[in-house]
Amino acid sequence: MPKIARIDDLHCDAGWRNFSFLKITTDDGIVGWSEYSENYGSKGLTGVIHALAATLVGQDPGPVERHSATLYALTRQAPGGMNQQAIAAIENALLDIKGKALGVPVSALFGGPVRERLPLYWSHCGTYRIARAAAMGVEPLRSLDQVERLGAEVARRGFKALKTNILRFDGAAPDLYMPGFTRSAGFPELNLDVRTLEAIRAEMAAFRAGAGPTTGILLDLNFNFKTEGYLRIARAIEPYDLFWLEIDSFDPQALADIRRASTPPIASCESLFGRRQFRPFFEAHAMDVAIVDVPWNGLIESLKIAAMAETYEMNVAPHNYYGHLSSLMSAHFCAAVPNFRIMEIDIDDVPWKDELVTRPPIIEQGELVLPTAPGWGADIDEAVVRKHPPK
Repeated sequence: MPKIARIDDLHCDAGWRNFSFLKITTDDGIVGWSEYSENYGSKGLTGVIHALAATLVGQDPGPVERHSATLYALTRQAPGGMNQQAIAAIENALLDIKGKALGVPVSALFGGPVRERLPLYWSHCGTYRIARAAAMGVEPLRSLDQVERLGAEVARRGFKALKTNILRFDGAAPDLYMPGFTRSAGFPELNLDVRTLEAIRAEMAAFRAGAGPTTGILLDLNFNFKTEGYLRIARAIEPYDLFWLEIDSFDPQALADIRRASTPPIASCESLFGRRQFRPFFEAHAMDVAIVDVPWNGLIESLKIAAMAETYEMNVAPHNYYGHLSSLMSAHFCAAVPNFRIMEIDIDDVPWKDELVTRPPIIEQGELVLPTAPGWGADIDEAVVRKHPPK
C-alpha cells in the first residue's frame, strides 16, 4: 500500500489576500491537493496543519475517516477553530488522493453525483468593485446606476442569483459597510441607524431594477448588527423579494426570532464548525438554509452536517469565497448531497485565477459543470503559483 511521504504548502498573491494550498504526496507519486485560507482570522494556520499532518507521514492515506477521527481526538481539548480548519485541509487533500488512486471523482466516493450541473449565484457582486477594481482590472463601482447595470449583467450571463454586501453611495466616497469586522464606523456597538437602513433599501432597489424579477437577490449582513438591527432590515427589504437574507449569529434562538418575525428566508451558519455547533441551530429551526464551509469543516464532516440538516427539512449551500480549487471541492459537496439549494462562487477576481489550476471550473449559463476527472478534477499549477509570490 502507498504511504504518505511529504506534506507541503504553497501560497500565492490573490490581489487583496493570498490563496493557500496543501499538497500531500505519497511514496508512489500520487499528489492530493486542498485549498485553505489564512485570511480573515486564521493567521498561522499553516503551522497548525504541519503540526497535525506530521503524525500521518508513513501511514496509508486511504482510511481518511480514521485519520480525521484521530486528529480530532488529538485536538479534543481545543475543538473547532484553527484545529478544525487544519484537519479539514488534511482530510480534503487525502480525499483527492483517494479519488485519484481509485480513478473516480471525489463525489463518487460518497454515492454521487446526485446532480452534474450546479446552479450558481454570483457572490460579492459589486463588493470587490468598491475598493479592489484595480486589482481585478474592472471599472470601479461608484454609483447606484452602476449597481443597476451590474444586476442586469448578472441576469444576462445566466446566473440564477447574486449576493452582495452593504454598499453605500450616500457619503463622500463609495463604501463597503462592515463594522462587524472593524472596517467601518459603528464598531463595537453594531447599531443600525436610519441612514444605513435607507442605503440598504436604495441598494436593493437598484439591484432589483437591473436584475429583473426572476434573478434571485441575496443580501449578506455578516456580523454587522445585533438582533434588533437585523430584524429591522429584514422587514424593510421585504418589497424586494429576496432569495435569502444572510445573517451571522452565534445565538440560535435570536436567529430563530428573526426568522419567525420577518418574511425573507434566512441563511446562516457559515462560521460554524462541525455537527455539534450546527445542532442547536437545527433544533431551533433558526434558518431556512444552512451554509457549510467545506475548506473549514472538511468534506466528510460537511456531508454529515448536510445529512443532519435533511432531518430538519433544511437544504444546504456551500460557503465558497476562495479560489478555484475550493470551488471544485465545494462542487463535489453539492453533487453528493440530496438537499442542495444553490452554490456560491466569486466571479470578480484577479486575472490569473484561472491559471492557478490545470482545469478551471466550467460555467455554462450560470451553472457549474461537475468535473468527471479523478479526485477534485484539477491540480494546482505550481509554476503559476510561483509567478505570483504571496504578499
